[in-house]
Amino acid sequence: MKEKTSFRVPIVLSIAGFDGSAGAGIQADNKTIGSLGCYAVNVLSALPIQNSLGVKSVFALPSAIFQQQLISIVEDCYPDVIKIGMLYQADDVAFLAEFLQDYQGKVVMDPVMISSSGHRLMEEDCLMRVKQDIFPLVDLLTPNLPEISYLLGETVKELADMESISSAALDLGAKAVLLKGGHLDLDVLSSMLVQKDKDVKIFETERIESRNTHGTGCTLSSAIASYLALGEDLETACEKGIVYTHRAIATAVDLEIGKGNGPLNHAFDPKKLIKI
Repeated sequence: MKEKTSFRVPIVLSIAGFDGSAGAGIQADNKTIGSLGCYAVNVLSALPIQNSLGVKSVFALPSAIFQQQLISIVEDCYPDVIKIGMLYQADDVAFLAEFLQDYQGKVVMDPVMISSSGHRLMEEDCLMRVKQDIFPLVDLLTPNLPEISYLLGETVKELADMESISSAALDLGAKAVLLKGGHLDLDVLSSMLVQKDKDVKIFETERIESRNTHGTGCTLSSAIASYLALGEDLETACEKGIVYTHRAIATAVDLEIGKGNGPLNHAFDPKKLIKI
């Protein structure tokens, strides 16, 4: 009789909002995490009504539901890494911050505040609590240029701007910050990994002209979280996450889903990744 064997895969918890068009939020996270060989578990933070054309509205969930989800998941499937996306309410932030105090694992946060269509995805009092209580517990913060501009109260549009605010970005409290250069008006995009007491690491990718970029930030942060769960160090996880996201965009150029900004192609074979 053949002996039964079992195996374990790294678990990544995505705390994020819902996207009915499945291009961003928890759906993008799950597709990314699964494609990279990890297992995704979820805590839903809010219910945005959105599609490829943009966010229509956002419905809050009772904070008790957020809390019960987190307790239920963690007692059963303790995550190796937590990826935080959309947080909508201050009460949720307070509960999450208390949990993270004793959490044994890495935390990656994509600070989702305003949608690309201009809809607010975080209440103002929630943002204040996130900056105060969550950022100091985060191993990696992954803001794009509009997000870091909002967080610092400075306009960051150029590569030189990114370089000048790198130390200020660390002052937000996270152990490391990946300043994403997707909004740079250049043919070669630079993202900067800023860490305490280390030289700035720059990752470069060629710009891909495509309307299918919905969920890029969710995908990148989830990919980095997955590589961390798989045992990579932070710099390697960032590099591999950027490569994965770049290829997910490149292989989705001709994809036709939705009438607006379509999703990335999370289903390509990551084993065929080409180093930047």
